[in-house]
Amino acid sequence: MAQNFRQAEILARARADGAVTVEGLAAAFGVTLQTIRRDLAELCDKGRLTRVYGGAVLPSGAENIGYEARRAMNARGKAAIAARVAAEIAPGTSLFLNIGTTTEAVARALTRHRGLMVVTNNLNVATILAANPEAQVIVAGGVVRAGDAGLVGEVTLDAIARFRPDVAVIGASAISPVGEFLDYDPREVRITQAMIAHARRSLLVADAGKFRRTAPVLVGDLSHISAIVTDADPPAPLAARCADWGTGILRAEAGAAESPPGDN
Repeated sequence: MAQNFRQAEILARARADGAVTVEGLAAAFGVTLQTIRRDLAELCDKGRLTRVYGGAVLPSGAENIGYEARRAMNARGKAAIAARVAAEIAPGTSLFLNIGTTTEAVARALTRHRGLMVVTNNLNVATILAANPEAQVIVAGGVVRAGDAGLVGEVTLDAIARFRPDVAVIGASAISPVGEFLDYDPREVRITQAMIAHARRSLLVADAGKFRRTAPVLVGDLSHISAIVTDADPPAPLAARCADWGTGILRAEAGAAESPPGDN
């Protein structure tokens, strides 16, 4: 019974944070590292988790995790990232915001910014920013993707191509150890690539869990990104590649998300 409860709690923690570590779980439950390794092995055998060095992550591959589950994963880290991005966005900025739960968090952090023009293919972002009377929100029309209110397709791509904003704030599903960032839907990937190409500056928003996930479709590598905004230090080899490419790493501080939003 204790083992069943522990494994259920391990799954709950993985869904909340995107990943779990052997040492962290052993400390949390007051059991040995070997006990946790057995728990993780059983959960992985059942397909509930995927083993990685030092712990486990939610399984990912050809199919993405459900949107509501992703929205709940590492909500604190995403809020901190959003606050860090908001600090980078000056009044009167024009920007792209693409599909994703982290870009939705960025939209929430921008609800008091003045003079924004936001072009998005994310209906959730458009709804959030509609509450900001100082923001002009332009929805890039297209086919509404079931499950996440994202807009994709040729109509969306044509709309994106009409703009040259100051900043593209984009999310991705995974970042590989060699600095590639990846996603699941080729239609979405084409739109993200267009946003990066047409914006003067690009910010990739990615919580720490993205460094431990995989996805099947290549968007590009971080040499095409001005800076990555994250809530944890990237793995050392990836940080070294960013330094070689001149890609900035903007570290979000968790406490920043708890501060009152600025009247920017």
